[in-house]
Amino acid sequence: MWIGVPRESAAGETRVAVTPETAKKLKAAGHRVCVQRGAGERAACPDAAYEAVGAELVDAATALGAELVLKVQRPDVPELAQMKSGAVLVGMLNPFDAAGLQTMAQAGLTAFALEAAPRTTRAQSMDVLSSQANIAGYKAVMLAATHYPKLFPMMMTAAGTIKAARVVILGVGVAGLQAIATAKRLGAVIEASDVRPAVKEQVESLGAKFIEVPYETDEEREAAQGVGGYAKPMPPSWLARQATEVAKRVAQADIVISTALIPGRPAPTLVSEAMVQSMKPGSVIVDIAAGRGPGGVGGNCPLTVADQTVVTAGGVTIIGETNLPATVAADSSALYARNVLDFLKLVINKEAGFEMPADDDIVTACLMAQGGEVKRK
Repeated sequence: MWIGVPRESAAGETRVAVTPETAKKLKAAGHRVCVQRGAGERAACPDAAYEAVGAELVDAATALGAELVLKVQRPDVPELAQMKSGAVLVGMLNPFDAAGLQTMAQAGLTAFALEAAPRTTRAQSMDVLSSQANIAGYKAVMLAATHYPKLFPMMMTAAGTIKAARVVILGVGVAGLQAIATAKRLGAVIEASDVRPAVKEQVESLGAKFIEVPYETDEEREAAQGVGGYAKPMPPSWLARQATEVAKRVAQADIVISTALIPGRPAPTLVSEAMVQSMKPGSVIVDIAAGRGPGGVGGNCPLTVADQTVVTAGGVTIIGETNLPATVAADSSALYARNVLDFLKLVINKEAGFEMPADDDIVTACLMAQGGEVKRK
């Protein structure tokens, strides 16, 4: 197939969908790989590295005009205008944006959104949400350490003892677990909260303390189990009790990292304005859900400002970076490109042509548009 890899056009997006490593494998499989000049430069993938493995360096029109276009984020309107009807598009396409899916369908694309892949063992190697969340969790701790005016580990010196930083992690998915592991390596004392009781063992295995909130009704217990590896919205009764427990920990915390997201829904509010006001001057909040609160404002904290770092009147720093993986573009791209490569194995046949199996649960879950129609179920 003729595969195109355009340079990402979204503001702040530094990742690339194909690295020289995966370009070499695509070439070995018999594909023509066309990479837009400069597509990988922000991810430490220079043009020369692509040329060395046999990829062609092209302009944007050639990359976007390919039979199969591989992207990180979905194409914008000018990019869609350069894509051919009938082309195949693979990327993170935001499956919950109905208007965006309709636009891709109207362009005649066969579009696959990788973030819609089921959370199953077979799909792990192409799970872009997990690969990118891992990096986000790590980077969140690094940002917190940079802005926190003290050290993370306890130190005993001739001039006295420095106390270890107290870190609270809210939401213990992939990003939260990585945040725990990273903060622990830096020497912090960590507590973590999540609606799912099953994560307690994972939290404790990483050396953190789990903030437990008892379940009082069958409705609460059922919601706590989640669906497909994701948390479900919890009943108000449980959320009220959780907020009380979390508020106590947040008031004592030096660092709060919030990671709670529910696919297709606004991010839940976990750190209220009152909680922020209770925190000590110099404390830091890193809100991984920045920009995804109700109405696209805030995040897990209503005071979060998307893509900005703000300091409250009480001296609390709130970091609202909306694309943490893009701040570690080389490793993020390497993992994402491998996810893409593994997905392509499901839709490319032995003759190096596109072939979509009708009975593959991963492929059907990721299919967003085909034949001019939105296919998302």
